[in-house]
Amino acid sequence: MPGKRWAAPALLALTLPLLAPVGVLTPPVAAATSPSVPAASEVPLEEINTVTTQVAFGLRRPTAIAAPDDGTDRLFITEKRGTVRVYHPDTGLDATPIIDITASVDESGNERGLLGIALAPDFAESHDLYLAYTALPDGAVTLARYALDDAGLEPLLSQEHAENSNHNGGQITFGTDGNLYMSIGDGGGSGDPFDSGQRVDTLLGKILRIDVSRSCGDLAYCVPQDNPFAGVEGAREEIWMYGGRNPWRFSIDPADGSMWIADVGQGRWEEINHVKPGRQAGANLGWSCYEGLEVFDETQCRSDAEYTEPVFTYSPHTGGCAVIGGQVYHGEEFADLVGGTYIATDYCSSTVWALREDGAGGYLQAEIGQTPTQVTAFGATAQGELYVVNDLPGGLHRVSFERAEPTCLIGHTTRTWGGGMTVDLIVTNTGTTPIDGWTLRFPLPQGQSIVSDWNTDLTQSGDIVIAVNAGHNASIAPGGSVTLGYLANHTGDTSLPSRFSLNRDTCAVDR
Repeated sequence: MPGKRWAAPALLALTLPLLAPVGVLTPPVAAATSPSVPAASEVPLEEINTVTTQVAFGLRRPTAIAAPDDGTDRLFITEKRGTVRVYHPDTGLDATPIIDITASVDESGNERGLLGIALAPDFAESHDLYLAYTALPDGAVTLARYALDDAGLEPLLSQEHAENSNHNGGQITFGTDGNLYMSIGDGGGSGDPFDSGQRVDTLLGKILRIDVSRSCGDLAYCVPQDNPFAGVEGAREEIWMYGGRNPWRFSIDPADGSMWIADVGQGRWEEINHVKPGRQAGANLGWSCYEGLEVFDETQCRSDAEYTEPVFTYSPHTGGCAVIGGQVYHGEEFADLVGGTYIATDYCSSTVWALREDGAGGYLQAEIGQTPTQVTAFGATAQGELYVVNDLPGGLHRVSFERAEPTCLIGHTTRTWGGGMTVDLIVTNTGTTPIDGWTLRFPLPQGQSIVSDWNTDLTQSGDIVIAVNAGHNASIAPGGSVTLGYLANHTGDTSLPSRFSLNRDTCAVDR
């Protein structure tokens, strides 16, 4: 499962970090694009709502989904214990697993087990697939090829991971270049005790890129020659990116080859990175120098390093605990609403996050509903329609979207000076029913902190502000408005909060 914040006590680091070379990164091969991908939607994110429908019961701690593009309309679903179940929309969930490697899987602890699945690009002909799991007897994170025709399991790559049972990563997928990409966590414990994130002599805390279609020398796979550390003495050549804590789920957008990486945080920030082709090879995701956009361990920071900033962060004050990375939607059924939009959630809060590039170098973001509790993974059919699996009680859910006009609108007036600012918010009820009692929630931009407020009972926890109605303005009639505001300090960023919700409903913002 995704690494939680309540990790086990840290062990002492065993080795000193081997620093990555600077300025010697080789650009990756240009990614292929898919001409069949529909155009991106222009529907405002705050007008979208997520709906999930449970379609299968009885899964035992499901961890990942894969869809063979072989005309069968099947989904393959991994279970933590080491089995793979088949779901078909017409016949439901097969009782008997299609794959059983329980004899090879160490499922001890909450986060060990069968963690990832990827189908070979030629699966329809070869019937080969790939599995990521923690192996017996010592929990080593392992990549193996599995042949469906003869139930043959062939381990290809192994990374020792015995000290702690958490932070195993385990996402595997094929890129648009035909190579296999795999994530491995930092070795577990708390606070990166082995300094794995910034070292390049270990596969811990990394995203790997290898060619599993052939073998080279003593390896059961080949390292692409344009991998950034190929030929670098003392470095693991399989590394594609480094500086990850526990990138439990990442995906590669078939439209442009860009990578969306959701990295589970330590305790202050969950983060999502979006790294495009041309910037992927050797990208440093920051851990454990950074957690989100904040310095976590200054001893792991280097003045000559270039860190990849996340495009989206959120704090546990939202009720979240572990980001669950999803996919960019490229299906047909809801293309008019969420085409080209990245969808993710959180294991604890179940909030559905939607991210979309704004065309000006930034990202639009919104909360667009909720998934079932404890979602562990997203998957897509061969046609691009989304599903999720949830951990306990163990179900498969179809994800759909609907258009829903926001029931609130936020207007604002901002005044800034030196290191201070005031913000007046006008909250309008755009719905058809009265609001009797309200709570407005929003995140403050980094570096802002509230000094005082008016017309509300306001509290700030971390970056999250919760503003509750005062006694005199609790009711908002349809079409009516209330005004509230706050005085804040800032360190340079005087922007408006990125999103607002009123009684948990997402508000439109008049910017």
